[in-house]
Amino acid sequence: MRRDSEAAPQRPARAADPRPGDAPEPLPERLSSLLHDADPAAEMPQRHLWLVRLFDWLRAGGAVVGTPADRLLLLLDTLEGDPAASARVRGCLREFRQGVDAAALFADFGFGPRMALRSELWQRLRSRWLPATPDTRDLAALFPLIVHGDDEPWIEALPEPTLARVARLLFSAEESSGWQVVLLDAMTYLVTAVRAAGFSSALRQRMDRSLLADEPFKQLAAAAERLRLAVLERITPPTLAPPTGDPDETTRRVVQEALYLRTLLGACQVAADSVAEHLEAYGVSVDIVYEVDQLHARCVRIEQLLLTLLSDAPAQEWQRLVAALAQTDKERQGIGRLLARHYSQLARQVAERSAETGEHYITRSRAEYRDMLARAAGGGALMCITTFAKFGLMALGLSLFWGGFWAGVVYAATFMAIMLLHWTVATKQPAMTAPAMAAKLAAIRDPAPGASAADAASPDAAVEGFVDEVANLIRSQAAGIFGNVALVAPLVLAVQAAAAWASGAPLVGVQDAEHVLHSLTLLGPTALYAAFTGVLLFASSLIAGWTENWFVFHRLDSALALNPRIVATLGPARAVRWASWWRANISGVAANVSLGFMLGIVPVLLLFFGLPLDVRHVTLSTGQLAAAAGALGVDVLREPEFWWCVAGIVVIGMLNLGVSFWLAFKVALASRGVRMRDRARIRHAVLARVRRAPLSFVWPPRG
Repeated sequence: MRRDSEAAPQRPARAADPRPGDAPEPLPERLSSLLHDADPAAEMPQRHLWLVRLFDWLRAGGAVVGTPADRLLLLLDTLEGDPAASARVRGCLREFRQGVDAAALFADFGFGPRMALRSELWQRLRSRWLPATPDTRDLAALFPLIVHGDDEPWIEALPEPTLARVARLLFSAEESSGWQVVLLDAMTYLVTAVRAAGFSSALRQRMDRSLLADEPFKQLAAAAERLRLAVLERITPPTLAPPTGDPDETTRRVVQEALYLRTLLGACQVAADSVAEHLEAYGVSVDIVYEVDQLHARCVRIEQLLLTLLSDAPAQEWQRLVAALAQTDKERQGIGRLLARHYSQLARQVAERSAETGEHYITRSRAEYRDMLARAAGGGALMCITTFAKFGLMALGLSLFWGGFWAGVVYAATFMAIMLLHWTVATKQPAMTAPAMAAKLAAIRDPAPGASAADAASPDAAVEGFVDEVANLIRSQAAGIFGNVALVAPLVLAVQAAAAWASGAPLVGVQDAEHVLHSLTLLGPTALYAAFTGVLLFASSLIAGWTENWFVFHRLDSALALNPRIVATLGPARAVRWASWWRANISGVAANVSLGFMLGIVPVLLLFFGLPLDVRHVTLSTGQLAAAAGALGVDVLREPEFWWCVAGIVVIGMLNLGVSFWLAFKVALASRGVRMRDRARIRHAVLARVRRAPLSFVWPPRG
């Protein structure tokens, strides 16, 4: 006889049991071995391993019967024709039910052990990398060994006659009420967890008080207990058969108590949803988002258990419940979806806070354009000082770490000075303006079927308005670069000339100048370094948004203004001014300081790990090239190396701006759920504007 593991063509799954007249198929050797090994008297781990092997056989596919549904039918047919094997299997299943904590499967499986995202993350990593043991009474821990996430489709597709046969195999007539008691126990545990979540300070203090006026969380325990007593009264005497005739008073009471419990759970979920409004206004915590998500998931599980308890066809509800548990197992195998779901609200909050800042960097009129040029020129003037400070640090010959650290200090101090003087550095703009651009996309949606002509035209108008904002943004970026470069290069040349006139030698010598020409040329890794710098610029915007969210979430502005010690030290008026200043500028401080230190230290840390990446900042690189030209004189204009460096400056500017803007825009789009279809419409509209009015991206129109 062939082993069932041999390859053979799979047959389509059958929709019903085989007809009595069908010819019997040969029994696979492995199934025969499984039925022979069924031993109700075996130790608990061995019984669990036998059940694991049985499900492995069901899903294996292969020789005699191809699909899990067909294999299940073969198992049922075999047991009905072999009383001895049926008695052994029924005994194993009975010992299994009595030996495990079945309620834990429905109450605990799919939920984190603690109301914190990090504990859920750790649990998923542990279940993925550490082996599980069948020597356990916890069915929630045993379930993933028996049923896999890929079993959900075939379990959900089992026909009703097969489900009835499985129910007869699992439960005898006298055992029919045991599963209802298990579900009631699981509901009690779940209701207790929902009630505890509603009473936790993290949620209780952030829920809308008007939604808690009827105290839905306080009533949950009593409502669940009344339902439990009503169900226990109904299942005496127990029966698996569907009820016949009109519902009696006990059944009506069960339905009434179930409806009241559902109403309370709905009120609890509405109250939990109000937490999101508080987080939008006062900062996001991923742990709170996770706790609300767990509360909703437990309410959904309670509803699934209620449907199973109250259904006239409980076998079908059991089928849906087990399939849902299998799907839960599949979802819990990865961490990417978990992080994406729970960090999406934080990403949106960070993006929206960056959007508020980014609005200040977008010019929409000629007056604003000229103001941006002036502020960028001021930033370029200070970057002249940074250029010579960087050459000075190189002359000191510090070690790699301390050289990078002090370079970061110089960069951070320069960026902070530019911020405090209300000037600007062009490369800081894209990461801040991208979320502001994404905020304009809320109105871009496809019109609904049957919409009016005005409604159908509104998305197109929204797209055109967004293209106008793109043009405004690119003009603003161009003004920032023009202003930075237009002042940093002449000032560096002037300082070089003044030093040469005063002391006979420029501040930056010929050797450093040749090093600059070698490092900035487009023929080298300049483009890669410029793109890497764009990533750091984007990272600084994330740090800025996260820091501001953290500042607001912990209400540090209120603490600075009202804390008794701070008020006693600074005085009431000064404490209020400090609180207002930090609330308005915490994002800018975090962005400037983090960017400065990343530009200085990150290349050194990467070099330690064998990654020779450097930074190329368009304004600093322009200042360095101007210093090199001042050291080498006018003759450098005849050298091809100089013009390759000029081309490198152009590419550096494009990649600094483009990479940081693209990354920030992607995060902002994802946080707002903009569809791919809408993104394609935007792309086509922008290209059409480039062909129709290219100068609108460089110079602002009148008015």
